[in-house]
Amino acid sequence: MLTQMGTALRLWFGFTLLLGLAYPLGMTALSQWIFPAQANGSLVYQGERLVGSRLIGQPFTAPGYFWSRPSAVGYNGAGSGGSNLGPLNPELQQQIAARLALLAPTEGDASERPLWPVIAGSMGRMPVDLVTSSGSGRDPHLSPAATYYQVARVAKVRGLPVGQVEALVSQQIEVPPLGVLGAPVVNILLLNLALDELASDASLPARK
Repeated sequence: MLTQMGTALRLWFGFTLLLGLAYPLGMTALSQWIFPAQANGSLVYQGERLVGSRLIGQPFTAPGYFWSRPSAVGYNGAGSGGSNLGPLNPELQQQIAARLALLAPTEGDASERPLWPVIAGSMGRMPVDLVTSSGSGRDPHLSPAATYYQVARVAKVRGLPVGQVEALVSQQIEVPPLGVLGAPVVNILLLNLALDELASDASLPARK
């Protein structure tokens, strides 16, 4: 009996050290060595100022910036969640109508531009991810179609040529791994930071 208890205690102590201490410390050290940025949250800095993470979306409301995908949780970094509203739910229809009304008058001469690439499931020329929230509520990406849709408004407010802003969006498109694991996306935070570097008008209102 005592022999069995001694063996059990030694095993417990050994595995506690191995799996509860050595393994976590080893994996932490290895990740910090090989993938330091990812291990620390994929943080994004503007100079020395921390402005966000590549993995967590945030709201942009100023007309001179590209707007992010709507969030059902207010981009709460402490907890994710979707609206959980079905396609026939009147509340969802009201939310979409409000977002359409907000977007439609802000796109300036977008209707005069050639048709942007439109993803399947979009409503007319409006990419669906511009008016519906993601399942997590913290999606940092938009589809290229939803990003191109905003080019006319951003270019007009910034006083930049439309073609220059379009080219900036094209440079920011992230292709999926191996070209098949997902769809192309644009990280809105990184795009807006690049837009700030491109813009020559220093009198624009601060990002909100």
